[in-house]
Amino acid sequence: KVSSHDSKSSNSKAIKKWGHEDVVVWLNKLEGISESVVKDFEDNQVTGRELLALGAEGLKDFGVTRKGTIYLLLDEIKKLEKAGDDSVALIGHSPYCFEKIIDHLRMEGSYMKGLVKTKHGLPVVRDGEKGRFQKVVNHLFPGESSKIFQDA
Repeated sequence: KVSSHDSKSSNSKAIKKWGHEDVVVWLNKLEGISESVVKDFEDNQVTGRELLALGAEGLKDFGVTRKGTIYLLLDEIKKLEKAGDDSVALIGHSPYCFEKIIDHLRMEGSYMKGLVKTKHGLPVVRDGEKGRFQKVVNHLFPGESSKIFQDA
């Protein structure tokens, strides 16, 4: 198992740009993946791009023979793809959403510092941007931190 690699960098890079070390770090985080499977991926220096291309037959080619492990890995790879798709859509194409987020944070900060007396409401987002806005918020403010943009 790789222990000296910074796992945080694996998450922040686009999956297609992962090196084989990033793939090994990711595999080591997954529950139910044997060390022998991790070693096979490490020995074959599977990159992120190659990982995303693997199907059930590809996993078998790497020596993954247990059906449960195959389906587990396919599910985890699908999650990586979805996370990567969301990130790509979020960052490059939404100045409108970023403007709304920044305005909201600025107003929240002003209220917290006592510069304004009334609490500012939630951002008003155009109907056509609501889905994208929610994705951006969830990406930039994971988990509980996204609640500052939601109704109580």
